Amino acid sequence: MTKFDYSAPAELFSCTSRGSRRTSVRYRRFATGAEAIRYAVEVLPAAQLAGAILEVDEERFDGRQIQELYHHHEYPLSR
Repeated sequence: MTKFDYSAPAELFSCTSRGSRRTSVRYRRFATGAEAIRYAVEVLPAAQLAGAILEVDEERFDGRQIQELYHHHEYPLSR
């Protein structure tokens, strides 16, 4: 994984399922990537995190990569 800028603005896309056929995409914007990562890992249900996409500096990260960024030693926020 390339060097991640935890201080850069971030966008988080997550899917919520409503029944077997209806799915809605939720969008949230965060002042920093660190805040977006914390929200994704600590607030989103596991099923939503698995399908989430984080976009920072035109780079995209899936749910597994979001978790890796959260557990990385450079993650700046307290867990």
